[in-house]
Amino acid sequence: MTIDSGFNHITVLLDEAVEALALRADGCYLDGTFGRGGHSRLILQKLGPQGRLLGFDKDPQAIATGQALAAEDGRFVIVQRSFAELDEEVRRRDLHGKVAGVLLDLGVSSPQLDDPERGFSFLNDGPLDMRMNPEQGISAAEFVATAAEDEIARVFKEYGEERFAKRMARAVVLRREQQPFTRTADLAEVLKVANPAWEKGKNPATRAFQGLRIHVNNELGDLEAGLQAALEALEVGGRLVVISFHSLEDRIVKLFMRKLVKGEADNLPRNLPVQHKVFEPKIRLIGKAQFASEAELKANPRARSAVMRVAEKLR
Repeated sequence: MTIDSGFNHITVLLDEAVEALALRADGCYLDGTFGRGGHSRLILQKLGPQGRLLGFDKDPQAIATGQALAAEDGRFVIVQRSFAELDEEVRRRDLHGKVAGVLLDLGVSSPQLDDPERGFSFLNDGPLDMRMNPEQGISAAEFVATAAEDEIARVFKEYGEERFAKRMARAVVLRREQQPFTRTADLAEVLKVANPAWEKGKNPATRAFQGLRIHVNNELGDLEAGLQAALEALEVGGRLVVISFHSLEDRIVKLFMRKLVKGEADNLPRNLPVQHKVFEPKIRLIGKAQFASEAELKANPRARSAVMRVAEKLR
């Protein structure tokens, strides 16, 4: 566990993810989602003097934590970029095809969720922001203030999997004509009233807020780009370890890995003459999807939705 500004962060599947990387003492590794450094610290403990670790994060608070770690350990470097851009960073450092393992721990960290000033959660009222990097892109407040009703509905439905997306988007547009949204609690209340079927144990605004967060941070687009970049950065025999926290993320990871296991011929028309090479898989799966243990779930209920998938590069 690490502490940040009074907010606790417990790293999910910590030992399992680091073990899945099959660390080599002198290897070069990438932590695509540094967060508060739980995985990175454990990786560094297991690396030798020649080992290297490169961390990525968009969040300025995570970068500050990473810079402190870099000052303590010369084997570690942190960069303020999305892991979707890791290809450019890896090539700049002459590491393309030389990385022994990449770890992606997706989603939002506990400090981001628990700090009302970040605007990720409606449980505590705060500015309606939701950006992982508050200095880039448009905030959630700007999006709901300017987007067309159909676009808001699409975000709620496609990214939040909200079945009452149209109804809730309509409520947002009607209300913003009277007064713009600037606070999380205000938006949550409007969404709650517009949702006609409340799920037991779940705030009616939950899915819409998830959709907004994913859209504002381009999380799924980043994931698709980051997976491909990670594969290309890996050396043969290198490991890709991905921890996802909702079905949309896990579906992208699962389909990406499945396609590479089947080989490129999976996308070609039938009866087309092709070389044998296109049938060869690019990766092999390491074990099955892994979930948090009962002990971890008791210590950290937020781990209940975590799914870890692991692949090894073959060529």
